[in-house]
Amino acid sequence: MTSARARRADERVVLVTGAEGQVGWEARRTFAPLGRVVAVDRGDVDFADLDALRALVRTHRPAVIVNAAAYTAVDRAESERDLAFAINAAAPRALAEEAERLGAVIVHFSTDYVFDGTKETPYDESDEPSPLNVYGESKLAGDRAVMSSGAAHLVFRTSWVYGARGHNFLRTMLQLSHERDTLRVVSDQIGAPTPARLLAAICAQVVGRHAGEDAVTLPESRWGVYDAVTRGATSWHGFAQRILALDPRRSEQRCREVVAIPSAEYQTAARRPARSLLDVGKLERTFGLRMPDWESQLELVMADVAEAAIG
Repeated sequence: MTSARARRADERVVLVTGAEGQVGWEARRTFAPLGRVVAVDRGDVDFADLDALRALVRTHRPAVIVNAAAYTAVDRAESERDLAFAINAAAPRALAEEAERLGAVIVHFSTDYVFDGTKETPYDESDEPSPLNVYGESKLAGDRAVMSSGAAHLVFRTSWVYGARGHNFLRTMLQLSHERDTLRVVSDQIGAPTPARLLAAICAQVVGRHAGEDAVTLPESRWGVYDAVTRGATSWHGFAQRILALDPRRSEQRCREVVAIPSAEYQTAARRPARSLLDVGKLERTFGLRMPDWESQLELVMADVAEAAIG
C-alpha cells in the first residue's frame, strides 16, 4: 500500500479543515501549489464527530493536514465547554493520530489566549501557558494533543486574526463606523493584529520548504509550536482608529469619534488577557523568515477592502 509520504507531488492531497473560516479560506489558496486541496467545513463534516473525522482522513489519505477548524466563540464557550473542547481539543487529537498513522504532516493553529496576559514582554514558546477562559483552555488542550501524538507537526500560535472577508474586528469596525456617531473600543488590551492571508502564506511557505517530489518530510528537529504574528503592538482602540483612517469609504463614515474605554466598561462572559504579545524569534530563526509589522499588513488588507468595494 502506498503511504502518504510516498506519493508524488501530482498525486499529493492537502486536507484543509475549517475551509470557510478566515485562515482556512486563505489556506485553500496558499497550499494549492503543494498538491490537490481537499477543503472541508462544518457543512461537509461534523468536527465534533471523531469517527467522521477519522473516516474523512482515511478516505483522502492526505500528505498534509491543515487544521484551521476551531470553535472561536470566546464568550459562548463559557457556557458550551463540552462543545469547545470537542472541536478544539478532541478533534485535533483525532486528526493528529490519523496523520501519525499515515506519516502525514499536520499543521494546527492556536492562539495567544493560552496565556494570561500578565507578562510585560512578549511570550515565547518556552513560557508556561495559563489561559483565563474556556476557549483558551480548549485550545491549549488541542495544542498538547497534537504535540504528543507522535505525528510530524507544526503548531502556529497567532493573535487577533482578521481579513477582508469573514467575521472579524476589522469588518465589524467598518460596518459600525457607517452606522454610529461614536464607537467605544477597549484600550487596555494589547496585541498584534495578524491577517489571515499572511498566516496562511507563512504556513504554506514553511511546509513547502519540506516538500519534495515524492514526499513532505518535516525533520523532527522542526516539530513543535511556533509563535506567528505580525511585529509591533497596538490596542483594540488603536487598531480601530487605524482601520477607520484607511477606510476606502471614509468620506461616508457616520462615526466622528472613537472613544477609548477600559475593559471594565465592556463586560464579557470570558476574561481576556491584557497583554498577549508573542515573540516570533523562533519562527524567524528556524525558517529564515522576517515577520512584517502590523501596520503595513493592515494597509494591504485595506487595499483588498477597497478593491472589493469597487467591484
